[in-house]
Amino acid sequence: MSLIELVRSDAKIMEVAQFLDSLSHADRLAECQALSGRDQKLLFRKAGDSPPLDLGFFVPSDRGPLTEVIHHGKNSQPAFRDFQKRWCRPADRDDVLYGYNEGVLRRVIGPGYFVARETDDGGRDPRGAIVVDYFMTPPPDGKVPGWPAVKPNSKGLQRFVYNLTRDYMRRVSSHVSIGEAHRLEKRIMGWFVLCRED
Repeated sequence: MSLIELVRSDAKIMEVAQFLDSLSHADRLAECQALSGRDQKLLFRKAGDSPPLDLGFFVPSDRGPLTEVIHHGKNSQPAFRDFQKRWCRPADRDDVLYGYNEGVLRRVIGPGYFVARETDDGGRDPRGAIVVDYFMTPPPDGKVPGWPAVKPNSKGLQRFVYNLTRDYMRRVSSHVSIGEAHRLEKRIMGWFVLCRED
């Protein structure tokens, strides 16, 4: 059995979670990276039955402030599909996470900083309880763990990728999440799967 086979079958999200949780990080990552854009869309729908995420999923509570946690990603776009979302807990807040996108195009399009938070309705948004919000960025003088300089997503080439965008996140397993990207809350831009590195 593979993740692709489970996603394309009538398997419930709990069966998908059990399969992924049984794997090593390397095998789990390989399974996630094999998903096509169509598979990611199917997985996002299936993950609607998962328990809601919280910020501790992305940066576990045993990680101190400004400790980087890497989630390896694969998106549904036709090119440059591999990337990382790097997250940390701010030194002075416990209600949000800071993060940015790392990949081969980062030096060209910019870091794509975001603030991850619970959705405005207390995490009850049907799209996902946690939103990766590109309308928001860490303060320009805010501390980040040795990351690129913070700049708004409305500046430079990154405005074509990240500006006016929010990603809604759903749980897949103990380490894996699936996101759906929205532009201006109106248009779905695609999907991406993340696998947390422990």
